[in-house]
Amino acid sequence: MSLVGGALSVLAAAAVAFKAKAHWVSHLISYAIGALLGASFLEVLPHAITASGDAATTTGTVLAGILAFFVLEKLVLWRHCHVEACEGHEPVVHIHGHGHEHDHGRSGLMILVGDTFHNTVDGVLIAAAFMEDVRLGIVTALAIIAHEIPQEVGDFVILLHSGYSKARALAFNLLSSLATLVGAMLAYFALGQVQSAVPVLLALAAASMIYVAVADLIPGLHKRTEIRATVQQVLLIAAGIGTILLTDRIVDRFAG
Repeated sequence: MSLVGGALSVLAAAAVAFKAKAHWVSHLISYAIGALLGASFLEVLPHAITASGDAATTTGTVLAGILAFFVLEKLVLWRHCHVEACEGHEPVVHIHGHGHEHDHGRSGLMILVGDTFHNTVDGVLIAAAFMEDVRLGIVTALAIIAHEIPQEVGDFVILLHSGYSKARALAFNLLSSLATLVGAMLAYFALGQVQSAVPVLLALAAASMIYVAVADLIPGLHKRTEIRATVQQVLLIAAGIGTILLTDRIVDRFAG
């Protein structure tokens, strides 16, 4: 169930994201920002704080995670700049004839790392629920699939924005979804020990989403300063947050 749950959420998100035309990607970045911030502040962080019982330690882990992702991004930049001079240079990737600036895959890499942490925790939660009761396990798995879809749509958009092809974006996301199975297997054999790591994994997942949204994606929106573009960006960010809120409400009512 954990394997099916992870794969289904990725495939459902891919079906939505891949229908978007190439010239929509830059607009959908605003939606992705909202989905990432909504998921991190409204879903992942509250669960991490509840699981740890120590808000200060959890937020400290998020802070450390943001610093770690900054260092990781620097390492990727240094590796790229050994190949070509990139000071003040921002190449353009063309998708079906439409030019889009990309970031040498930095945002995509960090989203995949954070998504892997999050998927591992999802696997732990599914396994723990099944070990308690089969019906509870099924409900938990369905709830996780529903929660993941809007966030995964945002992840796909970011991967496309980072220069990944649709095939590579799907392959890497499916590979990341295997962490759900890994988390479930670890929980099955050592639930007590794995559960103690859940708050840390959730905090790191939140750190990756916050860092990518704030450090990598939002600065790109400031390149368009006209009123119409700004209003469009705000509405799409709000739509991303709203999707997370709506999904939470539906899942809570279904689970109840």
